[in-house]
Amino acid sequence: MELCFNFKLPKFLGGSLNSVSGKCLLLLVIALILRAVLLPTLSGVGGIGWNNFAYVHHRALSLPTSSGFEIRREKFLEVPQIVWGLNNQKIAFARACLTARMLNRTLLMPSLSASLFYKEVDLLQPISFDKVFQFEKFNTLCGGLGRYSDLLNQTQVLEMQKGSGRKWTVERDLDQIRDYGRDPFDQHEVIRIVGKNPFLWHDHWPVKDYAKIFECLVLVDEFAKEADRVISKIRGVKREGTDKVESLEDRISSGGSSNQPLPYVAVHMRIEIDWMIHCKKLEQRLNTTQICSSKKEIMERVGNIVGLKTPAVVYLAVADKLLNDSSILQGWNEGFLPFEKKKLGVDGIYSKYPYLIQSAIDYEVCLRADVFVGNSFSTFSSLIALERTQKMIRMGHNSMCGTNLRWPSYAYNIAAESNGPMKWATNMSDSSLKAVSYGTDHISCSPYTSSDA
Repeated sequence: MELCFNFKLPKFLGGSLNSVSGKCLLLLVIALILRAVLLPTLSGVGGIGWNNFAYVHHRALSLPTSSGFEIRREKFLEVPQIVWGLNNQKIAFARACLTARMLNRTLLMPSLSASLFYKEVDLLQPISFDKVFQFEKFNTLCGGLGRYSDLLNQTQVLEMQKGSGRKWTVERDLDQIRDYGRDPFDQHEVIRIVGKNPFLWHDHWPVKDYAKIFECLVLVDEFAKEADRVISKIRGVKREGTDKVESLEDRISSGGSSNQPLPYVAVHMRIEIDWMIHCKKLEQRLNTTQICSSKKEIMERVGNIVGLKTPAVVYLAVADKLLNDSSILQGWNEGFLPFEKKKLGVDGIYSKYPYLIQSAIDYEVCLRADVFVGNSFSTFSSLIALERTQKMIRMGHNSMCGTNLRWPSYAYNIAAESNGPMKWATNMSDSSLKAVSYGTDHISCSPYTSSDA
């Protein structure tokens, strides 16, 4: 207060402010003005501020680094174009995010692949991540994703060669990541990983870490609306597949009004040519008979789901171009109304887009079904089962064994009671994503741990 007492105002400001309270008030106003003018120049560049002498970025990130600090926005990780199927690409993206987090770096937004070529890499059609998933939404929910425009010096790039072969173990891969998180490697603005598709990198993270990232992947509005259109078509299917008006007796026996939508079962029907070749080889290598399923076996097991009420719509998610069987709509049990894209009248929606987008729309349709039935050795099916398990956990289910669950999933390639499909839930406590990435016949409906644990 001594400053307020000794400070004398100029006469032109008026005598009324020369009181003690007047002087202090004016000094407070000047201080606030100086703070407003000077602080943006000190902390506005790049959104960086200083809080108790510790570096803090204004954008709070949901995924802390392994050291517990926020992800740095001035250091970046660059990865190769992500390839293969949609869900392999989602796993690869998550693995790239987790690698960047371990290095305490921001992941530069990668390119996905719109087309599906396994070996002809030069034929892959790149598509930017933000053309498929919402960039800002991802950073709001998870954080840690940046753009190439964020770079200050694009010449400061250090290449990090990913190893391969039997000698390149999980331990060696982990040691490499840790080494590149220290000086002198860490001094570079950008570390560029070369040599391998991120899906093929070694796995160092538990299922719950992957699950968090999958939850942050939200389709852009254009494709989300297309999925809504397909689901609306499914929900609009009339009882018995006709527009007939039901009698009172029909309504009583069906348990409600015909105006209520029928439940729908989404079946990821893996009977395409490429899959049948792959699964036969896989069965031979693993010495099992629980991977491949014929059309007849799938129909029988779906028809034997315990507690499933009929009539019910059956949506068949199948890669039409690779299908060599036009009779998939025939042979279903009474009460099941099977539809694929053409019969449903939505093939025009899918045909507008490349493979990746078609798969993304089908994924949403299966994810939101009342009942999902897939193959436990399919990555597509496995990620849907994972997300549906996560939804049930968030609803408070500690066990997936009941018959009145909101988001039940089944694996038709594994027989359960009454020759029905096996109840399927993902072990959210698993230490790696191996069972999801490469498939498993060890599934159950036992209690599982939330990904928030």
